[in-house]
Amino acid sequence: MDAAEALKMFWPVILLAVALAVIALYDLYKRENVRGSKAMWAFIIIVIGTIGPILYFALGREK
Repeated sequence: MDAAEALKMFWPVILLAVALAVIALYDLYKRENVRGSKAMWAFIIIVIGTIGPILYFALGREK
């Protein structure tokens, strides 16, 4: 498998991860109250990849 075939195979996964991060960052921007600081959550969302947005939605949002 060359790089082009690998990119074709993983394109949906990459797109989903980017979309999830964008949605999480938008929610973080609009939400007034979160657990911890917004800067910390933005860092986690961006740096940790797919797990970061999932952690934010599971643990960071206050109800």
